[in-house]
Amino acid sequence: MRNSVTPIFEYPKYWAECYDTSPFLPTSREEMDQLGWDSCDIIIVTGDAYVDHPSFGMAVIGRTLEAQGFRVGIIAQPDWQDKKAFMALGQPNLFFGITAGNMDSMINRYTADKKIRHDDAYTPDNKGGMRPDRAVLIYTQRCKEAYKETPIVLGGIEASLRRLSHYDYWSDKVRRSVLCDSKADILLFGNAERALVEVAHRFAKGENAASMSRIAGTAVMLKNAPEEMTEVDSSRIDKPGKSMVLPNPYATETACETKKDDEPKPIMVRPPRHDAENSYVRLPSFEKLVNDKVLYAHASRVMHLEANPYSARALIQKHGERELWVNTPPIPLTTEEMDYVFGLPFARVPHPKYGDAKIPAYEMIKTSVNIMRGCFGGCSFCSITEHEGRIIQNRSKESILNEIEDIREKVPGFTGVISDLGGPTANMYRLGCSDPRAEQNCRRPSCVFPKICEKLNTDHKHTVDLYRSARELPGVKKVVIASGVRYDLAIESPEYVKELVTHHVGGYLKIAPEHTEKGTLDLMMKPGMGAYDRFKELFEKYSKEAGKKQYLIPYFIAAHPGCTDDDMLNLALWLKENDFQCDQVQNFYPSPMCNATSMYHSETNPLKRVKYKKREELFVAKGEIQRRLHKALLRYHDPANWPIIREALTSMGKRHLIGDREGCLIPREGSEAEMAALQRRGSNRPGTKRFATKHPNQPDIRKPQGQGKGAKGKPVGNGQRPVSGKPKAQGASKPQNGSRPAGSKPGASKPTSSRPSGAKNRPSGNRSRSAAR
Repeated sequence: MRNSVTPIFEYPKYWAECYDTSPFLPTSREEMDQLGWDSCDIIIVTGDAYVDHPSFGMAVIGRTLEAQGFRVGIIAQPDWQDKKAFMALGQPNLFFGITAGNMDSMINRYTADKKIRHDDAYTPDNKGGMRPDRAVLIYTQRCKEAYKETPIVLGGIEASLRRLSHYDYWSDKVRRSVLCDSKADILLFGNAERALVEVAHRFAKGENAASMSRIAGTAVMLKNAPEEMTEVDSSRIDKPGKSMVLPNPYATETACETKKDDEPKPIMVRPPRHDAENSYVRLPSFEKLVNDKVLYAHASRVMHLEANPYSARALIQKHGERELWVNTPPIPLTTEEMDYVFGLPFARVPHPKYGDAKIPAYEMIKTSVNIMRGCFGGCSFCSITEHEGRIIQNRSKESILNEIEDIREKVPGFTGVISDLGGPTANMYRLGCSDPRAEQNCRRPSCVFPKICEKLNTDHKHTVDLYRSARELPGVKKVVIASGVRYDLAIESPEYVKELVTHHVGGYLKIAPEHTEKGTLDLMMKPGMGAYDRFKELFEKYSKEAGKKQYLIPYFIAAHPGCTDDDMLNLALWLKENDFQCDQVQNFYPSPMCNATSMYHSETNPLKRVKYKKREELFVAKGEIQRRLHKALLRYHDPANWPIIREALTSMGKRHLIGDREGCLIPREGSEAEMAALQRRGSNRPGTKRFATKHPNQPDIRKPQGQGKGAKGKPVGNGQRPVSGKPKAQGASKPQNGSRPAGSKPGASKPTSSRPSGAKNRPSGNRSRSAAR
């Protein structure tokens, strides 16, 4: 049974536990000599600088293995062109552990426009170019050159999200599993402490990777599929396996709803129709996916339906003559196991070899605390659920408070401010399904979309209690919540919103509506703007009661799959209507494995059953010009974007939105408003002077002249939000999902700013969106 797992702290210790705990895991032979080691049992190769902090993957994995009795060394950011750099600590007795670092190396090195970055927050002094493209592949190759017979274990975000055949944005093609390309021995996906501890102890007993084919949270290459298990063939669209008979991903195999009769009836939970322990699902082969985009959407849908660690089936996918075997997702860590991991003896600072160099990612999170893992939001553009899972893994309040005290004692220059208590999302701590049996059988990709599940516990009392206890600790002056807040959950608990706004907002709070248009929001699996308006009302109400001037920071995504030019224009008009001038915007970034990346590649909606005929085709903004237009509309206020917006409005038949009248989006060319704006900017060259985010409530902001009012809650143009220019039908029904009808005014009064000075994202791994949803 999958519930019968050995807690990670109950394994017998390896013989090397006789050595004392290392102040830092050694990075050189000299440090090994000081510890009295003649060799390392396990060597971790990472693309990040070595920071001994629980927000950095190599530190968590290294300390976890050290606690099991193994001697662990770190090779951080080696020269990938020279195998000698990978021999710095000698040959490991058991295996090399390879990770690209806290981010996918391609996302780390390239922008959403595929332009190379010249900085790297995980490198001393923010220096770029210290890791290769596709770092997992390159590091594995160098390790094999150095010590050919040494086993190699892949892990981390890059390996996790590339465990299956996947669309690769940078090469614009479907690539093989990274395990197949690297020729490593075994791949660990997700937060892998449980699988890693088992793998390490089995290697220590003399086993090889071939004998470890059935460990949850791992993937291996096999010659043949297991004969003792039943295959469910989902390799074709015309004859899908049983997992595909559902009309949509929300018609789950768990009956979570009651019938709307006069008398309430108990909710019945049906067991799964398949034998998850003894069956597996066959995905389309890599070779078939390369040239069939619709089949790719089908494969993505099947994979996402097999995500529940308690009821999912293993996946198999042919790569040439071999079979890629992906076991079921790892069983989430218990609270006791989470406390064990985060209670390990982290130094909480970078390795001394970096001297006075600053590592931006560390500076950002050095006084923050990760209180949970996972996300049940299921946003289609985000990879968190595919990596960390949908079931929230929580630490105890005592463990969290102990870490805050540890920060107080260990972090140099601690000022009494805790910069964050959060994780992927700030307010999912100790939330989850109220029915354990339903949770173990549910196949829904999201617990909050299209509406919040009736079985989901949304009581924020534990979070409120944690906040209050943290504030009372000696030496703690303030606790700021910097992780993004899931506002559709927050409005279910006004007490939480009041606590947050009154005590834990540092002037700004970031939330992520992502868009305003229902069609795009549905594809994002995000709530409608009605939930945003309600949260904004509560935020402003409690800020006023606390006597504070505080602002919301809304994030938006441009060029999301399914978002049309009209959708982006409607969003731009909403921003203008609400006096937003956004500085912090981004184009959709197709990271591996997430649903929206499947939409981007296939131009098909994988959230519904995929068919060759009568499939739901999607408009996808591709190419530099189209994506640049969508991003420009988010920054409608920047004069550098006005030429491309004018051209687009003209081609769309929306020239009435160009001019100096009230309701126009941008001024006409050569107008006084344009000249004044260009003069304020300093030049008409893009990028000459960066625009700070503006909002009229800020005292240093002067409203540009001649661009129309479009503010104070007044409607733009003729009062119609739709850019088609057609009047809204009389008696139009209110959109579902909490969205406002097009053309309606916001439910709250003044809007808020869009960028804080110092709103920071936790470096907890690669996401399509760095903010929480």
